[in-house]
Amino acid sequence: MTPTHLPGRVAIPALPEQSRTAPVPAPPEGFNSASREDAVHLLLSCLGSLRWAHRVADHRPYPTVDALLAASDEAAYDLTREDLAEALTGEPLPSLPEDAYEAAHLALDAAHAAYEARFGHVFVICLDGVPPHEALDRVLEAIRSRLTNDPEDERVQTAEEVRRLARERLATRLRAAENRATSHITSADGG
Repeated sequence: MTPTHLPGRVAIPALPEQSRTAPVPAPPEGFNSASREDAVHLLLSCLGSLRWAHRVADHRPYPTVDALLAASDEAAYDLTREDLAEALTGEPLPSLPEDAYEAAHLALDAAHAAYEARFGHVFVICLDGVPPHEALDRVLEAIRSRLTNDPEDERVQTAEEVRRLARERLATRLRAAENRATSHITSADGG
């Protein structure tokens, strides 16, 4: 099986076609019973660190979703500088709603450029729970605030944001898998 290479991303092993279309059982059972390769692929879609993905996948089975999320957190806390750099290469920039004013796009682009020039990597922030209409203000405020950090403090802050992002993405993917499994069961039962 050949890896799928995405620009600026970790090589993610390509999945067999049947794995991409097969219904996913409800988590954590579906995650626990997935092949190691499928579990790692799912995890890499949450955070682009091979070490993190392997660690979380290799500690299966998880008795509950909360236990899986706790293991995700623990593995993220242990990211080395190299692991964090690897994860950051695949992180997208926080984006704006499509209807945002051009001035907002320019301000955000300038802030991202200043941040990347100072710290050498993309700015990351977890906006879990932030209403969409407040996202731009939160991102700009956070970039401006974090530009004053020294590099080590910013590495620690970035690692925390990456951990939160991985947790949010994993929880979202598990909920989506659960919804697909529930929909599949309901369809099969005729309900």
